[in-house]
Amino acid sequence: MAEWWSIEVLHGEFSAFQWQQAHDSELIEAALTNGALDGTWHADRWGVAFEVCFENEQLWDAFRELPVVRAALDAVPDPVNGLLIYRGRGGSSAAGKPRRPRPAPSAAAVSLPEPGPEPYLDLTDASGRDLAGAASR
Repeated sequence: MAEWWSIEVLHGEFSAFQWQQAHDSELIEAALTNGALDGTWHADRWGVAFEVCFENEQLWDAFRELPVVRAALDAVPDPVNGLLIYRGRGGSSAAGKPRRPRPAPSAAAVSLPEPGPEPYLDLTDASGRDLAGAASR
């Protein structure tokens, strides 16, 4: 089953948009010539994301090891904190797999009845009768 992978580049010493302009053609060409099924760029105020879909993890690993890809990743604006690479689509995207439906409510979901009144025991009664009204022996 095909899987999406994401490369997010955050702004740093220079704009991530400049990094994208310098490397987008090379990354797209490398992805397409190495088995990518689909790919897309996203830009946001924090930086850019390159999402790419490969048939399997081995194709993704081969893409990541290409010299042109490694050179692009080494040239990100903030090499310490500004590069995120992970399986799946970008953080603001929908899930890659649909959510499983939740179980329908059942009788167990109905609230329990309220407890009845607590028994009242009058300890000040001197008649010697218990709660049932019978005389004590």
